[in-house]
Amino acid sequence: MEVKLAKYAGFCFGVKRAVDTVYERVDSGRRIYTYGPIVHNEEVVKDMEAQGVSVIKNEEALDDFNPEPDSLVVIRAHGVTKREYDKLTAKGFEIIDATCPFVKKIHNIAIEQETLGRQVLIAGDPEHPEIKGIVGWCNGPVKVFRNYEDAEKFVPEKGINYVLLAQTTFQVKKFKEIVDLFANKEYNIYVVNTICNATEERQRSAAELSQEADAMIVIGSNGSSNTRKLYEICRERCENTYYIQTLDDLHLVLPNTTKLVGITAGASTPQNIIEEVQNNVRGTYF
Repeated sequence: MEVKLAKYAGFCFGVKRAVDTVYERVDSGRRIYTYGPIVHNEEVVKDMEAQGVSVIKNEEALDDFNPEPDSLVVIRAHGVTKREYDKLTAKGFEIIDATCPFVKKIHNIAIEQETLGRQVLIAGDPEHPEIKGIVGWCNGPVKVFRNYEDAEKFVPEKGINYVLLAQTTFQVKKFKEIVDLFANKEYNIYVVNTICNATEERQRSAAELSQEADAMIVIGSNGSSNTRKLYEICRERCENTYYIQTLDDLHLVLPNTTKLVGITAGASTPQNIIEEVQNNVRGTYF
């Protein structure tokens, strides 16, 4: 029997960059805050809090907040709205923008496309901070499609040109389905695939591994959009798929015929948690 880790799993470039940005400053002697959890992983946030980093949870909390002199705020990997950025500036913080470069690129594309006269459409979760941030940099109306069914209900206005973007962690297959839907209806929509490479690599390697595995373990926070999508992909291909945040959540029930257990992890999952799960499965079940 074998335990196999997906080729691409765990921290992506944008998450590592944001996390490192905070840890590099914890010994600076300054008061450090993050605007929103720096990434969607409770274990990472807890560790930062233990080292004196505080989280300003949302805009409402920011409105009532008066920072100490010389305070530093790090903007989360998911980015923020322009209004939130302006409020942080007005509060007198030194701002370190750790928005993922791939997310920041979507902000810039949305702004540029609006100047070209196109209305922005986005495939993604309207409640996710990344999507809220993108919408918050647009001047005109924005329509967000959570899934194919939402897109199917969309009726474009006559004389309006559109641009379709995607949340960086949107499922590749589902984005293609929405693109094909609009193409078949011959809507006047310009498409820019803004799903990041790391997402595509993780989804592809998770799909390949779950296709051959007898059981799959998907590690990541319950609040992690990209981890949920990895779980959906694995569950479609492997009935015995488990979604856990840490080793404490792992309760494997393996068939006697099990030959391969696959493991993958969301882009906000630290390497130490992945290794802990991997070593425990090897030591306990094999």
